Amino acid sequence: MAQAGIHGLLGMAVRKLGGGKEWLLLGILLGSLIPDMDNLGVAAVTLAKIPTEGIHRTATHSLFFVAALVLIFYLVSLIVKQPLWNYLGIGLGLGVLLHILLDLLIWFNGVAILWPIPLWINLWENVTPPDWFMKFMDPAEFMFMALYLWALGAWAKKAGTDGDFKKMHRAWLILEIVLFVIFTPLAYIMTKGFMTIFGALYLFSLFMVFFVTIRMRKTVAAYG
Repeated sequence: MAQAGIHGLLGMAVRKLGGGKEWLLLGILLGSLIPDMDNLGVAAVTLAKIPTEGIHRTATHSLFFVAALVLIFYLVSLIVKQPLWNYLGIGLGLGVLLHILLDLLIWFNGVAILWPIPLWINLWENVTPPDWFMKFMDPAEFMFMALYLWALGAWAKKAGTDGDFKKMHRAWLILEIVLFVIFTPLAYIMTKGFMTIFGALYLFSLFMVFFVTIRMRKTVAAYG
């Protein structure tokens, strides 16, 4: 998988896809982050000492998941008679699609894009990246989440939105920078327990970034 922050930054980069529809860009950003939340399932089965194979990059990385999201939110919009939910669903679908595409293009593991059909696509199947690079990719998660939060902050400053959240946003941004600084050397020198500690803080950070995005929806709307 590519880093969650990279997925978020890509969602921001294609903001014109929002087409001025409220909640559509918000959906794209959230959809860019949602697929990697399957790591919560990986963590749960790891703690239960159950094999993790077939959990990550499967259900939430499937084109059927995209279709389900769009359909569910479309039905919700009909029930509550509010088109914003339909726009959110379309945005979520687009965000997940962007996530899948990026994972295929710049990462070294397969993606089960037609799950539950066991079809894995890996464009980098014959490429073995160096060990030092793969170790760096873990702490880099925090670096790219920090960059994503910084970009949201830059949007907020330019649009003059979410001023009441400025201090909290800065605190989360600093936290991600600190985690990156701490975990970069640990990735190379810590032989036992690294993935347990890193994984817990990674999941915390991922969900934090998700909810910060929702909290800063006024800022996102200003650029949608």
